[in-house]
Amino acid sequence: MTTTESGKQLLHLVFGGELEQVDGLTFRDLDGLDLVGIYPDYASAYAVWKQKAQQSVDNAHMRYFIVHMHRLLDPETDGK
Repeated sequence: MTTTESGKQLLHLVFGGELEQVDGLTFRDLDGLDLVGIYPDYASAYAVWKQKAQQSVDNAHMRYFIVHMHRLLDPETDGK
């Protein structure tokens, strides 16, 4: 189990998909979302996000995101 110095995991989800509009946040096909994975810290998630974003650079509608799951699971602490 991977934890931070405080003993809490700070889980991050990386996912992506094609957007209907380049400047929007509505996905063209929810069934076609690329759920890349869940990572134990931001640095790991960022490395994977960067790799996936670079692989899709030729598709202007493709976007990848990092979701701070730890903030959703425990909003009172905000990961601190």
